[in-house]
Amino acid sequence: MSDTSKNNWSTPVALAIPKEGYFKKEEGRYGPLFPKTPANYGFTVIAKVKPGREQSIREYGKTIEAAVKETPDFLAPLQLHYLRWVLFDVGSGLHFMYQGIFDTDFDKYMEDAIALFNSSGVTTVFVNLEGFPEDWKTNVPAVTQFFREHQRPSFLEYGEYPYVSAEEVKKALKVKAALSDMLDQMQ
Repeated sequence: MSDTSKNNWSTPVALAIPKEGYFKKEEGRYGPLFPKTPANYGFTVIAKVKPGREQSIREYGKTIEAAVKETPDFLAPLQLHYLRWVLFDVGSGLHFMYQGIFDTDFDKYMEDAIALFNSSGVTTVFVNLEGFPEDWKTNVPAVTQFFREHQRPSFLEYGEYPYVSAEEVKKALKVKAALSDMLDQMQ
């Protein structure tokens, strides 16, 4: 994809992604870099829940909701577009799916997430998952290894307004609101 097409947000883009999750293998600090797609950067992690931890995971959702309500920019360091959490059982026990779309590469997202949870005193939901490293607060390579082992790369991503950052979306909405206010005042 050319740089010109990545700057054209007005034309939707669909992108088929190879099974490996990248087009050309480029090493980052913690392994291969996943490409920026029309939906931006992101991942889907699926892991088995430790027995008896379903309620803890659901309560943790409320913890994040409260943190964002109290401090709306609580998750801002992660440059998120959205997150989606799902609990499901396919017959082999309860599993947790974490889908996130964000504006930084995978390595930076991991570093920023660990720094955010360390500085805020809020733990991570992943402590409820089998195989998540006990030393996650100080061991970024182990956390990224866990994510890579549980990552399920998408094979198609679509962007209605491709390659646009969350910050650009917010700026556009601020301009829209200001223009709407101005037009309302003119009436």
